[in-house]
Amino acid sequence: MQFKDIEGQQVLANRLTEIIDAGRISHAQLFLGPTASGSLALAVAYAQYLCCEHRQHYPEGSPLRADSCGECPSCRKFSQLMHSDLHLVFPTTTTATVTSKPCAEDFYEEFRAFVADTNGVGTEDEWFSRLGVENKQGMIRERDADNIIRALGMKSYEGGYKVVVVWMAERMNLVTANTLLKTLEEPAEKTLLLLVAESRDRLLPTIMSRVQQVVVPNRGTGLSEERREAFAALFVSWMRLLFKLNMQPLSAWVDQAAGMGRETQKLFLQYVLEALRACFLQTAAGYSLESELQFGDAKFDTAFPARIKPANIEQMNEAVNEALYAIERNANAKITFMQLSFKMSRCLKK
Repeated sequence: MQFKDIEGQQVLANRLTEIIDAGRISHAQLFLGPTASGSLALAVAYAQYLCCEHRQHYPEGSPLRADSCGECPSCRKFSQLMHSDLHLVFPTTTTATVTSKPCAEDFYEEFRAFVADTNGVGTEDEWFSRLGVENKQGMIRERDADNIIRALGMKSYEGGYKVVVVWMAERMNLVTANTLLKTLEEPAEKTLLLLVAESRDRLLPTIMSRVQQVVVPNRGTGLSEERREAFAALFVSWMRLLFKLNMQPLSAWVDQAAGMGRETQKLFLQYVLEALRACFLQTAAGYSLESELQFGDAKFDTAFPARIKPANIEQMNEAVNEALYAIERNANAKITFMQLSFKMSRCLKK
């Protein structure tokens, strides 16, 4: 993966290459931002540039100041995610072929193909869809943490840095995260641990305090147009029900949401957060995010944003994040969405 392959992130790419060229390499970093905006791709490109044998520097005025060569043996191995000193960790779950105690090493072949096919910007939803487990919860488990510690404790195969990339680091369970704390605090020489996450709120404060953050600018949710339209229709019908709070149709809506599968439920709640943010920006600052404020219903598009105000936006965000947290931990979906509906209804009526 080279920086030139990542669209719209030249400014950040230039800052990352400057850091490496200056030798200011932090052993533990967090690439924070949507995968669809290139957070995983940037982390891999960063590691590839670090290990490149013939880094390329471009003339002043070029969009990129530097990049890996793409031709040396190290780059060729990185391009296939098969470098001996590159270790990958990502959320997994049981499948038809891996029926117990799954870990990332069981799915290396599938994950490499997934990254290659999506150019490193495939979403978590697309990853689980590829595995055929859309309705299951993905997780990074204790066995993955043990593999990370073992990998970083071994001697480098090629004499350079040992690199571990942890994609969707917020999927680490509590035991996994705590197991990595010592590694983050007392790293071995020439080791690099790159965490890639979409939400800082779902990472332990003790993890956050031990990593250097690299904020990846948002290029959108990464939802397909078809899914965005489906979520918009679901959002509009839900908001209208919350004003009337008629229990029979609301219960039917909750049943529909509960039947979507947990990964889809999480994506929908993330969509809700973005929609609320866009509405609030228009109400509070007159800043219109047109693509996020077109829900497919002209009357709703015009009237609803004004309902999201300083008096309720914080409570609404908190309620949705609490529901997202509950869904991630296998809470009953019907109860979660019904409780969320009552909270959101109160907020909207403020």
